Amino acid sequence: MEPGEFQGTIGRYHHESMPWWPEATRAASGSPNVLLVVLDDVGFAQLGCFGSDLDTPTFDRLAAGGLRYANFHTTALCSPTRACLLTGRNHHSVGMGRIVELATGFPGYDARIPRSCGMLPQALVPAGYAAWAIGKWHLTPEDEWHAGAPRDRWPLGRGFERYYGFFDGEAHQFGPALVEDNHLVTQPRPQEDGYHLTEDLADHAIAWINDLRAADPDKPFFAWFCPGACHSPHQAPADWIEAYRGRFEEGWDVWREAALERQKADGLLPGHTVLSPRPTWVPAWADLGEDERRVYERYMEAFAGYLSHTDAQVGRIVDALAETGDLDNTIIVVVSDNGASSEGGAVGSLNDLRAWNGMDRTVAEALDRIDDIGGPDIHNNYPWGWTVAGNTPFRRWKREVHEGGVADPMIVHWPAGIRAAGEVRHQYVHAIDLAPTLLALVGVGSPAVIDGIEQRPLEGASFAASLTDADAPDPRPTQYYEMFGCRAIRHEQWKAVVYHPIQVDHPPLEEDAWELYDLEADPSETTDLADRHPDVVADLVTRWWDEAERHHVLPLDNRPFSEFVLDRPPPVPPRQEYVYRPGTSMVPEATAVNVRNRDHRIVADIDVPTVGDRVEGVLLAQGSILGGWSFHLLRGRLIYVHNNTGLHAARIEAPAFLGPGPHQLAFQYVRTSDHAGEGALFVDGVKWGHGTVPHFTMNRFSITGNGLTCGRSEGEPPCKDYRSPFPFSGTLHRVTVEVDGEPWLDPETEADDALRRQ
Repeated sequence: MEPGEFQGTIGRYHHESMPWWPEATRAASGSPNVLLVVLDDVGFAQLGCFGSDLDTPTFDRLAAGGLRYANFHTTALCSPTRACLLTGRNHHSVGMGRIVELATGFPGYDARIPRSCGMLPQALVPAGYAAWAIGKWHLTPEDEWHAGAPRDRWPLGRGFERYYGFFDGEAHQFGPALVEDNHLVTQPRPQEDGYHLTEDLADHAIAWINDLRAADPDKPFFAWFCPGACHSPHQAPADWIEAYRGRFEEGWDVWREAALERQKADGLLPGHTVLSPRPTWVPAWADLGEDERRVYERYMEAFAGYLSHTDAQVGRIVDALAETGDLDNTIIVVVSDNGASSEGGAVGSLNDLRAWNGMDRTVAEALDRIDDIGGPDIHNNYPWGWTVAGNTPFRRWKREVHEGGVADPMIVHWPAGIRAAGEVRHQYVHAIDLAPTLLALVGVGSPAVIDGIEQRPLEGASFAASLTDADAPDPRPTQYYEMFGCRAIRHEQWKAVVYHPIQVDHPPLEEDAWELYDLEADPSETTDLADRHPDVVADLVTRWWDEAERHHVLPLDNRPFSEFVLDRPPPVPPRQEYVYRPGTSMVPEATAVNVRNRDHRIVADIDVPTVGDRVEGVLLAQGSILGGWSFHLLRGRLIYVHNNTGLHAARIEAPAFLGPGPHQLAFQYVRTSDHAGEGALFVDGVKWGHGTVPHFTMNRFSITGNGLTCGRSEGEPPCKDYRSPFPFSGTLHRVTVEVDGEPWLDPETEADDALRRQ
């Protein structure tokens, strides 16, 4: 306790003294638990209870026993939406105007959520709650993911008491890069033993509920549960994907029409709603060839299996709550962070690294590997025809602020507090409204001060009244939007909106034409009324600029990798020599040595035991089976493998076993042209092998957080010579990487990389 707090008496002797104990902080009796489930890239129409024909029995059960909010909105992107949900403030207001990888030196975009904008656990824990974060985080800058980083922007630094999950925008579901509390950890078992990340996350959620109840049967908890689903890679156990075989033969056009009819029949949308036109760049299903249809069906089967498998894992958590007696008094909220993703492109993707490394994605290759789609060797993503279907009936998609990017499903289930089971609510609700609503429902006020720092006011408003009153007013009449130069503002029934392409400056941002829609008459934004109501447009545009100034939206910049990003000082000054020692694990690409498109030399100092032909293990490796490189020994032979996005593999192998004793092992790469070169292996200064690396990775080795490791591998390794962890069986002293020239950077593709990973 702090000096001065003691309220007993202290005399010279115990019989002259009176002890005193401060009363333990306890939440009010009967305080509800909160389970907030944040799905990723799940469009408005992709849950069964929101018009889909996909199998989501858990989410449907929660909707049937609770409420569906058919007018819930987000920011169009993941890190910004998650910041809104946790702080109750707009994404620019907390510095998260973009994803963390594209921070700029302006208050609305620095990706450093200020301490003056506390998160939900920082309000709930002092009020007697337990607080856990499980799954995707993506609110910590990439250069702070490594084991040597400060922890103030990790989950435990923002009020959570326990954390288990991944920091990146996406994760390999069979071989993720995992963090527990404040340290990096290895997945508990390999995928050959049935490992899948979503199951692992659910295991932890259930275990933590049981841990709490074993010690304290009454303490309420706040659980932030964020699976990777359904962000790419769409990976699921094979039987879940196989269950959907043949379910999508009719294609995306028929699917959209059927989904809209179900949405109208369920009261999610008014009867006069019509489908937004299929974009001209998305082909009609009837115009596709047989091979295209077969491949596109399989991509969708993988997505559907992934979503249904995730639904089942959430179902396990719900069942665990029923077993502990907590279900009736747990507020369960299910949301998605943005609209369905178009990042699979026109033809879908076997490996999203391909586009970021200047490589084509083809139907022919997907057809050849069709049975691998959804498995551990593929980073699959469906084509954008299914994106449009997933956002039925709305226009456009994730990263844009037409309704397809910002209108998302929301379910609220709380048997103890909701009597209108199965009803639909149409109040306009934004992500910033959730925190004030939850605080109101659990009876905890928004703190004026957290850790001695005065807090900014919440910008959202509670919609708690709508839980019991279908006719309750909207919590707020006005909400602005902005994402990479796309802008919108909603005021009452009107919405003014601008679409501006990323990185395109024609027309200039200041010359964009605003569209206008009456969302009560036209929820799917099919009829632009700007010419008919110029006065309404003028009023809304003025309101937008007012909101933009108030919430730090300015300066507008549609270039995701502008000079504002390029001029950011590196977290660690670049150097010509990097030293790694055994045990170094998962160094993120932002802080690891950059060997791309430059001469480099990898040198390992080792001792080999008496039997040299048996020594093996990883010396240094980076990336995963989706792309990367590995410098290792296999049964006494020195090997270097370069895996360029799973499409091109260069392998250089020494012809002989190592003898016992100390050795210096090296790989040397000499660049002969852009992204191509010659490689050679050396043992004690003598060349032991050489070969060509004709396709050296251009821009990114990994997009799932699988970083550089020394002395062992993590997750799904870059080559199939071994399975992780494959620790080095001799003695590894250190590995040094020497690089020549300036680090390679391609701003445009780096920007694409960052955008696709959230």
